[in-house]
Amino acid sequence: QVQLVESGGGLVQAGGSLRLSCVASGGTFSNYHMSWFRQAPGKEREFVAAIQWNGATTHYAASVRDRFTISRVDAKNTVHLQMNSLNSEDTAVYFCAAQSIYSRTWRYDTKRAHNFWGQGTQVTVSA
Repeated sequence: QVQLVESGGGLVQAGGSLRLSCVASGGTFSNYHMSWFRQAPGKEREFVAAIQWNGATTHYAASVRDRFTISRVDAKNTVHLQMNSLNSEDTAVYFCAAQSIYSRTWRYDTKRAHNFWGQGTQVTVSA
């Protein structure tokens, strides 16, 4: 059983930056592709960014491309999400999620394809 714990959320002014972290425990980190999702009040949880198990490939939602960067440090069982040029539409609870590399295909943007989820960290962007 893999446990995921997010941190780094908070209140930031529009145009500012935050760096989220997600630390994994209880499993072999390199056996998982990692994704970030977010959920704004009253909205569905949506895909934000994903990184392949070996870091070779990344994917981003169109709304965050060129502003957010996902990375992983396997030696620390950690995945990061660097968020720049934040705006009010980025306000949400951010969740990290893990998908086993033994899944038939890497469905990085599909919620039900992920095996484990963190509890989330709140990001609030003020105007």
